[in-house]
Amino acid sequence: MSVPPVLPAPESTAAEPVDLDGPDTVGRATATPGELQPFAELGLLEDEYERIRAVLGRRPTQSELAMYSIMWSEHCSYKSSKVHLRQFGEKKPPSEHMLAGIGENAGVVRISDTLAVTFKVESHNHPSFVEPYQGAATGVGGIVRDILAMGARPIAVMDPLRFGDAEHPDTQRVLPGVVAGVGGYGNCLGLPNIGGEVVFDPCYQGNPLVNALSIGVLPVERLQRKEAAGTGNVVVLLGAKTGRDGIGGVSVLASATFDDGSEQRRPSVQVGDPFMEKLLIESCLELYDAGLVVGIQDLGGAGLTCALTETAAAAEAGMRVWLERVPLREPSMEPHEILASESQERMLLIVAPEKLDEVLRIADKWGVLATAIGEVTDGDRLIVTWNGHTVVDVPPGSLVDDGPVYHRPMREPADLILLRADRAETLPRPVGGDALRETVLRMIASPNLCDKTWVTEQYDRYVLGNTVLAQPEDAGVLRIDEQTGLGVALSVDGNGRYARLDPYNGAKLALAEAYRNVAVAGGKPIAVTDCLNFGSPEDPTVMWQFAEAVRGIADGCLELGIPVTGGNVSFYNQTGAAAIHPTPIVGVLGVIDDVAQRVPIGFTPSAHPEGDLVFLLGETRNELSGSEWAWVTHGHLGGEPPRVDLDRERSLAAVLAEAARVGHLTAAHDLSDGGLIQTLVESSLRRGVGVTVTLPDEFAAGSMPFVYLFSESAGRAVVAVPRGHETAFTALCDQHGLPWTAIGTTDAASDAVEVTGQFSIPLAELREAHTGTLPRLFGHVEVPSAPAASGPATPVPAASVPPASATASEAVSAAASEGAAAVAVAAAVVAAATEAQAGPVGEDPAPDSAAGAEEGLPAAAADSTQADPSGDDGVVSPADTAQTETNAADQPTAE
Repeated sequence: MSVPPVLPAPESTAAEPVDLDGPDTVGRATATPGELQPFAELGLLEDEYERIRAVLGRRPTQSELAMYSIMWSEHCSYKSSKVHLRQFGEKKPPSEHMLAGIGENAGVVRISDTLAVTFKVESHNHPSFVEPYQGAATGVGGIVRDILAMGARPIAVMDPLRFGDAEHPDTQRVLPGVVAGVGGYGNCLGLPNIGGEVVFDPCYQGNPLVNALSIGVLPVERLQRKEAAGTGNVVVLLGAKTGRDGIGGVSVLASATFDDGSEQRRPSVQVGDPFMEKLLIESCLELYDAGLVVGIQDLGGAGLTCALTETAAAAEAGMRVWLERVPLREPSMEPHEILASESQERMLLIVAPEKLDEVLRIADKWGVLATAIGEVTDGDRLIVTWNGHTVVDVPPGSLVDDGPVYHRPMREPADLILLRADRAETLPRPVGGDALRETVLRMIASPNLCDKTWVTEQYDRYVLGNTVLAQPEDAGVLRIDEQTGLGVALSVDGNGRYARLDPYNGAKLALAEAYRNVAVAGGKPIAVTDCLNFGSPEDPTVMWQFAEAVRGIADGCLELGIPVTGGNVSFYNQTGAAAIHPTPIVGVLGVIDDVAQRVPIGFTPSAHPEGDLVFLLGETRNELSGSEWAWVTHGHLGGEPPRVDLDRERSLAAVLAEAARVGHLTAAHDLSDGGLIQTLVESSLRRGVGVTVTLPDEFAAGSMPFVYLFSESAGRAVVAVPRGHETAFTALCDQHGLPWTAIGTTDAASDAVEVTGQFSIPLAELREAHTGTLPRLFGHVEVPSAPAASGPATPVPAASVPPASATASEAVSAAASEGAAAVAVAAAVVAAATEAQAGPVGEDPAPDSAAGAEEGLPAAAADSTQADPSGDDGVVSPADTAQTETNAADQPTAE
C-alpha cells in the first residue's frame, strides 16, 4: 500500500511557470496555442478538436488530448448510437424489480425482499482477434469487475461467441485461444461458466465476436454507485500496478476496421492476472461490508481517464489527482500513458478521510496495493498534476456528458429487397425416409448444431456448488438461497442471419429466444441486457441495421414487460468494406422461486412402462428462410426470417412456469436453430432416452415431413409430461390459448429417435455424428494455457475464502480471516473450487449418460425434488476509417 501521511491542499495552476522542455502543462498549452497536435491520429475529427479548444479556451495539453480522444470515442461516448439507445428508456415498461439501470456499471434487479442480482453483457471483440487468449481473458475480467463495482459478489459467467468458417485456418488460431482465455480466467476466479453460444459464419472471419456476461448477487442495501461524492473525500487506486498494456484499447484496437496490419496492434491488448482479480474481489467485498466505500468505479476501457471523469461527473464534483503517486510497472511512463493505460485488475474508490487507514489495512491484508492518489474538491474541475506540473485542468462533465452526438445517415441495404425475395422455402427439399435420415445426420453434425462439449469441458461449470443447470441446457440456472431454494435463470441468444434479413424482427427473435429459454427452464423473465455487435457506423446501411435492431429490442421489451437494464455497443466489426451480419446478442434474466422446480432439456426414464407423453407447443409453419438447413445444405441466405409473436411467447412462458411449478413436466426444450428434429435429438441424447414421434396428418405427405422436422418457427417448445398429468396440462394450455399437439412418447428401451413411417436412427449413431465435429476440427490444435501466477505461494487459513459449497447468499456476507497473502488466496479459492467440483454437489456427469444424476443439481434441491462506457471493448470513429463512399446527403449531423 502507498499513501502520503497528509494530502496537501490544492494549489493554483495559474502561476505555474512555463517550461518548454518539460511535460506539456496547462501553462505551456496556454502559452503555445499554435502548437500542432496529432488529434486525427487519436481518432478525433477536426470539428471535434476545435470543440475541445472551445471548451478549454486554449489548446489541450498532451494528456488532455488523450483523455478527450478516449472519452469522445465511439465506445465511450456512444456518439453514433446514443440517439437510438434512448428508446430503451423512452419505451421502458414499469418494473418492480429494477434498482439500477442504464448508466451504471451494470443493471441491478431485486429478486427478494433482501437480495438483488446484477448482470450485464459486454464485448471484447477486437482484442480477441489480435490476441485471442488475453483478449478473451480480459473480457471476462472486465465484465466481472463491472459486477463487483455494483456491490455484488460475482457468481457466474457466460460467453456468447462468434467465429468465422469452422474449416478456415484462422479459426484454428482464434477459437482455441478464445476458449482457453475464457476458461483460464473464469476458472482461476472460481466462477462457473453456465452457458453461452458457439456460432460459426464466414461473416465473422476477420472479426470474431467475443461477448461475455457476468452475474452477481448482493444484499439490497449494499448497492454501490460510481459517484465521487463528498468534498475532502480521498481518491484511492486499488489493485494492480499500472503499465503500458492496453494503451489505446478504445482508440487503437477498435478505431477502425481490421486489415492486414492488425498484428501491429498486439501491444494494445490488455494482459490479465486472474489471481490478482480474485484478491481484488475479496478485498472490495470486505470494504463494502465494513461500510468504507462512498463510491467505486472499475478501471476497464479508458482506464484512469474514464474512472476519474465518470465518478467526478456523476457527483457534479471536482477532483485533484497527484499522478506521480500511481504505482507503475514501468517507471518511464508519461502522464498521458498513465491516464490512458488499460492495465487490468484495478478499481477506483472514494473514501472518507477518517476511514482511509482501515481501507489500507484491509487492502494490505489481501495483498492488494492501495494508494491515495487524490481528493474530491468543490467546484467543477478535474486537476491532475505530475511532479508539481499541472497536466490536466478540465471540467469532467465535458468529457463524460458533453461529447459529440451524431445523427448519422441511414439507408436500407440496396440488396435487401432482392435478398428477401430469394426465399429458402423454394429450395429443393429431401423427400422420403432415407433422404430425411441422411439430412438429420448431416445437420446435427454441422458446426453450429453439433455438440459443444469440446468447448464447455474447458470451463468449470459447477464450481461453488450452486449450478443447477448449465450448458447444453437452454438456460443456466443458479441457486441463490439454500434455505428457500430461490434461484435465477439466464440465457443469451442471437442470430445474425435473421438480423441480416430483417434487423427489426431479427432482434425481436433474439429477445424471444432468450426469453423462451429462461421460461423453458422454469424461470419467470424479469430483465434484459444486450450487446449490439455491428459494422462501421459511418456506413449508412450499417446504421440503418443498428437503428432497426434497437427499435426491435425496445419494442419487444415493451411488449414482454421486461426492461433493458444496460449493455454495450460494439461498432467497426468489419474487414475492409465487409461488415459482419448485424448481431444483437440479448441476455434475459429470470427468477425461479425454488430451483427444485427447474426443468432440464433431457428426456428421463419414465416410471410408466409406456413412457412420458411428448407434446409440441406452438404452431409450425413453412418457415425455412435464414435457417441452418438452408445454409448447411444449400449455402443459402435469403427470404424472411420466422415471424415473431410476443403475445404467444408470453403465453408459452406462463404455461411453462405454471406447469413446472405443479410438476407437470419432466423435460422441456425450446425449438430454434435446426427445428424440431434438433430438439428431439438433443433431448434424447441428454440422458440416453429414445423417443417415438408421429407426424400430424397435415404434415404426413410429400415434403411436409421435412417442414415439420426442420422449420424454425418461433414460439415453440417440446415438453415431456408424465402420464396422469396430460389432462391438466392440456387444460392449462387451453386456458392460455396456447396450441398444443401430442406428437409421441419417450422410450428408454428403444434407444433410438424414430419418426413413424419415415426413419429410426439409433442413439449411438446420432451421438457419434453429433459429438465428433469439434474434436475433429480443433482437437489437434494446441490449446493455450493460462499464464503462471506471479508472487509467492503462501499457505492460507481455510477461513480466508468462502467455502466452495457456500450458497451465493452466504458468499455475499462471508468474512475473510486475517493475514491472507496475495496469490495464496487465489490458489486456495481455485483449490477449493476444484475439490467441490469433484464431489457429489455440482457433479458433472457425461452429457449423454442415462444413468447420470441431474446435471449440476445441488444436494438441497435434489432432496426437496446501456450504456456504460467503462467496458473494455472500445471503438472510435477517426476521420480516415470510413470504408464506404458517401455523398453529401450521407454526412452525419451533430447535436
